[in-house]
Amino acid sequence: MPHVTFIGLPSEILEQILFSCDPIDVASFAQVSRLSRELVYNTSDAHFWRELYLAQALDDPRTAVTRLGTARLNIDWRGELQRIIRARTVVNNIALCRPHERCTIIQTLLDMVCNVRPSPYADSDQISDNIEWVKALLGGGYFLHHRRWQISFQEEQLRAHLHTCFGLTHHDTTLMSRTESRAIVYNLQHYGPQNEYGPYMMDGSGRVDWVIMQAIHHVLSMHLYDANEDEEDDFEYDIFPMSLPYVQSIIPRGLNLDEDEDWADVEGLWQIAYCFMDHRDLLRFNNYDQANQGELNYSVFEGEFEETYRTVDVYFRVINVEPDPAHPTRPVINYVGEMDGHFTVMGWVKLTPDNQIRWHFVAGEHGQFVWSGDAIQVGNVRSPFGVCGAWTTVFHDPSDPIGPFYMQRNYSFDDDYGMRE
Repeated sequence: MPHVTFIGLPSEILEQILFSCDPIDVASFAQVSRLSRELVYNTSDAHFWRELYLAQALDDPRTAVTRLGTARLNIDWRGELQRIIRARTVVNNIALCRPHERCTIIQTLLDMVCNVRPSPYADSDQISDNIEWVKALLGGGYFLHHRRWQISFQEEQLRAHLHTCFGLTHHDTTLMSRTESRAIVYNLQHYGPQNEYGPYMMDGSGRVDWVIMQAIHHVLSMHLYDANEDEEDDFEYDIFPMSLPYVQSIIPRGLNLDEDEDWADVEGLWQIAYCFMDHRDLLRFNNYDQANQGELNYSVFEGEFEETYRTVDVYFRVINVEPDPAHPTRPVINYVGEMDGHFTVMGWVKLTPDNQIRWHFVAGEHGQFVWSGDAIQVGNVRSPFGVCGAWTTVFHDPSDPIGPFYMQRNYSFDDDYGMRE
């Protein structure tokens, strides 16, 4: 009986064996011989890499949608899987990260949680495999906080974006970290006409500033999570409505967002949560008693510092849409809201220049608008994560109050009234 080597097996059998292997092992196999390299890298079509990709614990990209809810086209099976496995390798051993790939690694992880299969309804158990994979990979969040090198502006923004989607890490539960985020959120210099008093860049571009967004998310999240700073060994990951499992889109079966005026799922009952600090402390922190000169007064956040956290429920109703030439399938959504029959909200939803979903509103009583807010949808379109942003007054005086807020859709209300599609 002739001797048959492993490499001499029929290609169909070899492929089936390789599909059960980790992609790292497949890459090692490709180095064994010219024939093995041909089998792995020189295939005439996408069959081998598609099957190897689909053998992983990941979403099938063909059933996934982009962050804005459009179908994925022209999938690069080999390129995507190689980037994913490289990201896994680097997160597990940061020392292996090469300087030129730092931003690519973070962008890969962001793409993984922003290109996932949608859930058909809010209480579905169809959690994205991509999201579960990234959640397990990032674990306690060390990768999001490491300081092994000085990070660039782009890397800082990408890391903050990923951190915002991820949720809380153990480091976030420390008093020092919480103070740092409050110092960002309540710094009046971070808001002005250049960024329309919202969590955007100060260059007038309208692009999101994810460092501010992450700080806003952190300040709000800590009111929902009761952490003990001494319980370091017990902290793994806290799942709550402002964490990674909630970034998945909710898109009912058969709904085409390209044809739906309310593509952002505005109409319905929303809970608005907001924070504020004593206005005297706000001014003292920003050194208004010294003509706004010198460094910020961090001592304000020490000792018996109190931050008020409140929630209100508002029902939003879409009144009309307006074309957005830059985004033909995502028109501007205009909406109104009422609370207790006399408190009115008016606003709109549209895409930013960097294709994030922006929410803006003004609010007040009896037609007199006093408050304004600007926020960004975290995660994917129609995600139950909700939107995070900053509120202030419509007057925008230099010493006006400012604070963080978030809005989350109340899907149980839809169920109670038979509104689920």
